[in-house]
Amino acid sequence: MIVAFSVSPLGVGEDVGEYVADAVRVVRESGLPNRTDAMFTTIEGESWDEVMDVVKRAVAAVEARAPRVSLVLKADIRPGVTDGMASKVATVERHLAAE
Repeated sequence: MIVAFSVSPLGVGEDVGEYVADAVRVVRESGLPNRTDAMFTTIEGESWDEVMDVVKRAVAAVEARAPRVSLVLKADIRPGVTDGMASKVATVERHLAAE
């Protein structure tokens, strides 16, 4: 299962990087494969419970310091697939290289 999510504090001003870093820290400490870019943090795990626990803790880390939190989440639920974060990108790159 792959989950891409964005957690944003509201009501704290424009500079939210410090708050987002709290969420990303939780993800990185989880030990699950992950990747962070300018818009989302993506994590991969074996089960819904495993992945959602990390998302919940990441939201809680921001919620502890912000009066309001926004969460956007997208999930690819595909049992039996491992290393999907890398393999999906590799497939696209293979098609691009063939052009």
